[in-house]
Amino acid sequence: MWDNTRLVVFTAICASLYAAILIPFKVIPIIPGVTELRPANAVPVICSFLFGPAAAWGAAIGNVIGDFFGGMGPGDFFGFFGNFLYGTVPYKMWSLLSRDQPVPKTPLAWVKFTFTVSLASALCALFIGWGLNLLGFVPFRILGNIILFNNFVSSMLFAPLLLSVLYPRVAKGRLLYSDLLEPRPPKPQMIRFLGLGLLACATISGLVVGNLLSSGSWTPALFVTLGWVTETKSIEIGLGLLPFIVLACVGLALL
Repeated sequence: MWDNTRLVVFTAICASLYAAILIPFKVIPIIPGVTELRPANAVPVICSFLFGPAAAWGAAIGNVIGDFFGGMGPGDFFGFFGNFLYGTVPYKMWSLLSRDQPVPKTPLAWVKFTFTVSLASALCALFIGWGLNLLGFVPFRILGNIILFNNFVSSMLFAPLLLSVLYPRVAKGRLLYSDLLEPRPPKPQMIRFLGLGLLACATISGLVVGNLLSSGSWTPALFVTLGWVTETKSIEIGLGLLPFIVLACVGLALL
């Protein structure tokens, strides 16, 4: 991607657009210094369908720029990679699930679109919620669920409408990532579906386990035996969710 001048430009456009919409809403914090009302969260999804990997890097960089105006901290490391994953999932999933434009018009297309957006939102929530709870900043059960809600609602409200306007025009101009990137030998469909299954199972299971660990509803007996029980649940979340995050990233790589 970085050898293609147009995709590098699209990375900058995605980053600047994301940051430009994020910054004004910093005055409406949900958790001060951590997250706020974010209608801009539709931008990585929209740009992902249009510009592929350029959107992933643009989302990561744009989030860091936005965080600069709300206060930088060690949690921004996880925000960078969480938003990178958020911008990566949609285009990879859609290229496997459908040959049509990502503009849902039929019930089946809406199901595929909703599944794609929900999984992208969930993976971002899992990673960032894990990271900030690991640092002892915000409980996973609070931050993870807020990010999931923010991402999913913003994307489902704005992405279908804006894609119906933008996608045909970008496709007509042959500026989609699939038009600009050099074609690669496709992975076998079986491997890609295996990756999707692994991604979905690990992400959903990770969110469930994260909420149980964070709320104290469940603590593995091994953690109790070894004395790995903390007030902030940082060790429990850090170690308990790590396998799910690794498996989700492996699934995304296979996808």
